[in-house]
Amino acid sequence: MSLRKFISNKTIAALAVILTAFASNSAFAQAAGAAAETVAKPVDMGPVYKTVIFYTMAFLLLCLFIAIIGKALKVYELTREAQDKPKGINWNTVNGVLFALFLIVGLYGVYWEYTVHGKMILPEAASEHGKKIDQMFNITLIITTIVFIATHIILFAFAYFYKNTGKRKAYYYPHNNALERIWTIVPALVLTVLVLMGFLTWRSIFYKIEDPNNKPLSIEITSSQFSWAIRYPGADGIVGVKNYKLINGVNQLGIDFKDKNTLDDQTADEMVIPVNKPVRLILTSKDVLHSFYMPHFRIQLNTVPGMTSYFEFTPTITTEEMKAKTNDPKFAYLFLCAKICGEGHYKMQKEVRVVSQAEYEAWVKKQGTYLTDDLRKEFNLPVTAAPAPAAAKPADSVAKDTSAVKTNQLALKK
Repeated sequence: MSLRKFISNKTIAALAVILTAFASNSAFAQAAGAAAETVAKPVDMGPVYKTVIFYTMAFLLLCLFIAIIGKALKVYELTREAQDKPKGINWNTVNGVLFALFLIVGLYGVYWEYTVHGKMILPEAASEHGKKIDQMFNITLIITTIVFIATHIILFAFAYFYKNTGKRKAYYYPHNNALERIWTIVPALVLTVLVLMGFLTWRSIFYKIEDPNNKPLSIEITSSQFSWAIRYPGADGIVGVKNYKLINGVNQLGIDFKDKNTLDDQTADEMVIPVNKPVRLILTSKDVLHSFYMPHFRIQLNTVPGMTSYFEFTPTITTEEMKAKTNDPKFAYLFLCAKICGEGHYKMQKEVRVVSQAEYEAWVKKQGTYLTDDLRKEFNLPVTAAPAPAAAKPADSVAKDTSAVKTNQLALKK
């Protein structure tokens, strides 16, 4: 037997394959045993999974795998064609089945979004105008869900049932005026109603008629990288003016103390507002564009350098009531920045407490004024004198006075 025949012999080839596989398995088993003995603890792959390179390589490997499968199928089809055999794969049927699967997956996706992500949405709106915003959102969501499901079923079911089988000819249907009118007029009417609802809701929020018997509480919010400054109006109920040219290390908000309304303005580390009381927000920015965002009250408005924005709303649910509604004892209202304004953007948040009118009045009395002694010196204003300590009365004198009163009372009785 020649060397060529010996190598090409099927029996010899099979034995060679078996011997190679056995040797490889033995080598791998020995290597695995040695590795198990030497490795004391498993390798932590966590840092690897967090790198961009890992996911880039995984994506490229997936693309390579798909390309290999595609090439293999192409070779398979060309081989059958070269052998004058019928096509092994009916791609029309495959595509039709894939469309049917996409229909099922898409409908399940709608169900999953409602049941899983639907539980993650915010609780009911805690402001008067927020209820209108939620109503608009719900109407839009219902309409779009109905349209999505209907078009989803029609599109994918049509592609499945009317896939090419080679037994029928496609019907040429170039135009239909009635259908054109329907799918032009109906969406136009629906969008017109939605736009009008949005316009009327917007006007009801930004164009309010002030009630003289229930004037809003004005609160100024100043944004900067990366914090918020809150200023209350004080006893006069008016937030004083400010000028950016007056900003310095002491007067960080640039308050103009020539305006007498600024003298009693107060500062706070949190926003406390009374329930069912209109609140008028005065929004400004010291540096870059920020976005004042109070999600539970359905409020979002940009704070723009060099421009003052206003927003008025009425809170309707106290913090304690919302804790009970959400069954979350740690619940807290927040306002934060919705613009990516820099590396410290995530730190821009403060707590908001909605309380009763009596609780608000007790809280606001404890807040300090913005005008400090340093600012008084800076602007040549009279410095407030420290209150003199009250003179302590001797304890024995009180006792003597008490005993004298008792003696006089006994003398009168006799």
